[in-house]
Amino acid sequence: MRSLIPLLLLSIPILEIAVFILVGSKIGVLSTLVLIFATTLLGAVLLRVQGFGVIKRIRRILDEGHVPAKELVHGSMIFLAGILLFMPGFITDAIGLLLFIPAAREFGWSLLRNRIVILTPGHGSTGPAGRGASRGRTIDLATDEYSENPNSDSPWRRIERD
Repeated sequence: MRSLIPLLLLSIPILEIAVFILVGSKIGVLSTLVLIFATTLLGAVLLRVQGFGVIKRIRRILDEGHVPAKELVHGSMIFLAGILLFMPGFITDAIGLLLFIPAAREFGWSLLRNRIVILTPGHGSTGPAGRGASRGRTIDLATDEYSENPNSDSPWRRIERD
């Protein structure tokens, strides 16, 4: 998988140039440039509208005391869509526009759901997609049970010396 990343990074600009040439030969250079700037503007507007919507949903879910795993992934996809629409090119624009469609993001979420582990402060990690897989592993110490000064009598110090 890692060996495909450099190939993708090299092939995307080459494909974008080829599509520029094809589209430019069909509709003209000026129309092609206008289309590129229009998709950039559309990306900015969609990023603003859908981004604020995701932020509102994340805040609401956090206020309810839940982990907004799905909404964070949707927000990341919307951010990626905005970046793709800001990049000049028709292939990246098509992928970016696709990521602005909620059904496409939901499909992406279904692919990623079981591969994501969310770490929440004070509660340990929650397993795939925030379902609380590792509850009970938190060690809660009182203020008198913790010190930043090293304890020379600690059994852990003896192991280090041995």
